[in-house]
Parts: sequence; C-alpha cells; structure tokens
Amino acid sequence: MFQKLIRGTRRVVGLHYPGRDFQVFPDDIFILSFPKSGNTWTRFLIANFVYPDTPADFSNINRLTPNPDGTTKRELARMPRPRIIKSHQYFHPEYQRVIYIVRDPRDVAVSQFHFQRKRKVIDDQYPIQTFVTRFVAGETCPYGSWGENVASWLATRYNRPGFLLLRYEDMLADTARELRKVAAFLAIPPDPSRIENAVKRSSAEEMRKLEKAQAMLWSSTKETRQDVPFVRAARAGGWRESLPDSAIAEVENAWGHLMLYLGYDLHFADRSTNFDSRFVEPLLNGPAR
Repeated sequence: MFQKLIRGTRRVVGLHYPGRDFQVFPDDIFILSFPKSGNTWTRFLIANFVYPDTPADFSNINRLTPNPDGTTKRELARMPRPRIIKSHQYFHPEYQRVIYIVRDPRDVAVSQFHFQRKRKVIDDQYPIQTFVTRFVAGETCPYGSWGENVASWLATRYNRPGFLLLRYEDMLADTARELRKVAAFLAIPPDPSRIENAVKRSSAEEMRKLEKAQAMLWSSTKETRQDVPFVRAARAGGWRESLPDSAIAEVENAWGHLMLYLGYDLHFADRSTNFDSRFVEPLLNGPAR
C-alpha cells in the first residue's frame, strides 16, 4: 500500500518514466527502432552531429537524446526544444517527425539474445532456437514483435513527409552518406568536417572505449553483466554463423514478405512462401536497395 502511494505521488508530480504518456510537441524529432536495431549508435551519430561541441558519451546521451522510458516526465517537459527523443515505440499518431532505423531481423534476434544474456534475463546455456521462437512471437520485449513494430511505421508513414527510413546495413556501408540524409531531414547544413567528426566520434571502436570507461554511468549497462559487451560486433550478417537453420527459417516464414520489401534476401526462399507473391511484387519497388 505504501509503495503504491509513493508511485502515485511520483506520477502526480511528474517523477515517473512516462513511456508513451507524455506531451509531444510539433517540433519533436523521434529516433525510433525495434530494440537492438542500431538505435544507440544512431543516437550517438545524431547527437555528435547536432551538438558538435558536446561529444556524446554514456554519461550524457540520455540528456542529449532523452528516452521516455528512462527520463522522467518532468525532465522531458523542461528540456530545450526541439527535443530529439529516442524510443522503441510502435506507431504513435502524435509522433510527426520520425527517423526510423530498421535492421535485418535475423541479426536483431542474435543481438537481442546477447543483450538479454547481458541483462541476466537468460543464462549462457539458454537455447537460441527457443529464444528465436519467443522473439518471433513478440515475447522478448514490450514493443511488439519485430514485424509488428516495423510494419506499424511503414504502413502508416513510409513515403510521407516527416518520415525518414534508414537501414542499419546501409549505415554500416556508408555512414557519412546516411548521416547526410539525417542532416537534410533536420535542415542542418551537412558540413563535411562536421559529418566526418560525428562519424569518427561514433565509431564502434570509440563507443567500445566509452563503454569500458563509463558502463557504470549509463542506465542500460550499469546493472548488467560487465563480461558481456553492449557494443558487440557492429556488423551485418552475423546471423549466418549464430543461428541454426531452423531459427532462420522461422524468422523468414514469419516476415519474409516484409524482409523482401526492405531489401533483405531470404536464405530459405523456397520455404518462406506463406505470403502471396502478388503482394510482394509491388513492394519490391519500395525502399529496397
């Protein structure tokens, strides 16, 4: 009863973490993705670009790009505008300016598997096939399944003003090019030295150094296993060595049509046919590269 009273009081005075429940302003910019799709890296890139005189690190990233799941409602309301807000939320009609990062779901599953090891949600002996089954069912995080989260934004906002779609794989291939797209979206001149500096400060190598020095300063890492890194391989295609064939087929059978739409080749194309090819064909002219 006492704890319930405390929670209620915190909510009344705005000292709770609001999640989806906070006032959204028209000039808010959202960095959105399904968890483990490159959101943290994108936050660093954008923060280092927008605030070149304040290098982003794990001690200030929540201030530069706040997270409503880890920043109080009062703090959010007091932040200078325009706010650049990080979130993993599925579609929200009030989020009008959105940078959405998508990643191959097979790699997302692997990354989320290791992050849950780091958070001590699962142990090292937990079968990855079992994890992938739960991942496909949307049971491994509170933001829906990968397919539900991604499709909720693509179906409602793709090719509309105020929406920028980035693929993690394209960001890896040419980080400066993709950051220039962000600069155009934010209406900030893409000064080459400013772009280069942001890319350099946000490299996987630099972020690993920061993690080693500041892991205890960031909410996502301070109470987790320190022997399992947060910044891992930072590459595409690791699922080929990490996932058994049965897990790969399970992901592709669930979301093969959406993966094709986004330009991800299917490993078991002949098995991933639980969708109508007439639906897939027009989508192939969409954002795939």
